[in-house]
Amino acid sequence: MPAELLDELRQARGRQRQRLLSTVLDQAPQLLAFIPTALQAYDPAGDDWGAGSLIQLLMAQEGPTRAGFLRSHPQGWFAAPSAMGQDHQLLQQALATEAFQEADRLTMASLRRMAGPAAEGRGYVFFSEVPALAMVDLDTIDRLWVAYSRGRYGFSVQRRLLKACGGRWEQLWSRLGWKQGGLWTRYPNQFTWRHAAPEGHMPLVNQLRGVRLMDALLNHPAIVARCPEG
Repeated sequence: MPAELLDELRQARGRQRQRLLSTVLDQAPQLLAFIPTALQAYDPAGDDWGAGSLIQLLMAQEGPTRAGFLRSHPQGWFAAPSAMGQDHQLLQQALATEAFQEADRLTMASLRRMAGPAAEGRGYVFFSEVPALAMVDLDTIDRLWVAYSRGRYGFSVQRRLLKACGGRWEQLWSRLGWKQGGLWTRYPNQFTWRHAAPEGHMPLVNQLRGVRLMDALLNHPAIVARCPEG
């Protein structure tokens, strides 16, 4: 039964949840009408990727269920608070529709706004500006990435992977699927903007000026709090 399958997905963890997600994706047409009710069992203030996956499934299908969901949640289903009046609706919308490249662009734009007019003017954030970034906003950004990526992308995921690599950056680049120390541009075919990308692949933090910016982001108190084991 559709409702039982969706509840199994919510309760499952690890590989069992991944297997159930494959079943859910295969049965998408029969499940759509049950998704809004299934979401009521999840916490909008959390980062459960089960909810994010159901929302992505719903957003991929035109029809009355999708239209009703959008009317009920015009700002996005997950809570997205900001300490500085930022509107994270566009980021949530991009992630919910699996527009990961656009979500990456919006993430970097948010970081520049958080860092202040000087960062916006120069077009990038200095590593020395990172510690002052608003905790609430950085937590929101990371939580949305985790929730809409099946738990596989986000700064907290990258922090966890860096620890698993023993703090060795070159090993991290390899694990993330980033070439040459993360020296990427955003031209077509030079980066993977899909769920099939390696764990931790997104968001992209360009390393043209060394690892200090990414190191500062992964050690920001908001990210440390979301990845306490790191």
